[in-house]
Amino acid sequence: MSQQSPEVLPDEFSLIQSKGTLDWAYASFILASTAAAMDKKVELFFSFYGLKCLFKDTSGLKISPLGRPDMLIRSPVGPQWFRKIDWNQNLPGLVWTLPGMSALATTAFKKQMKAQGQLPIEELRALCLELGVKMTACQMTLEAMGIGESELIDGIEFAGAPSYFAHTPSTQSLFV
Repeated sequence: MSQQSPEVLPDEFSLIQSKGTLDWAYASFILASTAAAMDKKVELFFSFYGLKCLFKDTSGLKISPLGRPDMLIRSPVGPQWFRKIDWNQNLPGLVWTLPGMSALATTAFKKQMKAQGQLPIEELRALCLELGVKMTACQMTLEAMGIGESELIDGIEFAGAPSYFAHTPSTQSLFV
């Protein structure tokens, strides 16, 4: 029997962040911080609504179950049987259009992340920068959406899509 050589894993990780919601921000920053902690070279490219993840003020990062039947929504409080209910599947979609439901879902998500030992999003983002994650804001999107560079956190770069693709690995690119 021949012995196979171990698989060589890429040492670079690249992700395009195009969504500006709290759950998608967590996903990207958790992946980026994990890859960086594993000594991978990591770059995040923020385009369109994903730029919200780079705002100094993160209060605009919300969760909305409206139109998202895949979103699992469980209560972070209450007895165990109550915590197991998927409210997104058990409540009619119309419920999520009511005032305050997005705020309720966002608060519940934050409590769930805290209960799981996750850092608040601002701290997780700062950890990524400390670990050397390169964060690039799409210059074209900034201009198209009228966003000023001063609205975004320090420590990031600005470039267009051609520059991003010219310097990222040919593998390990994800679109989120």
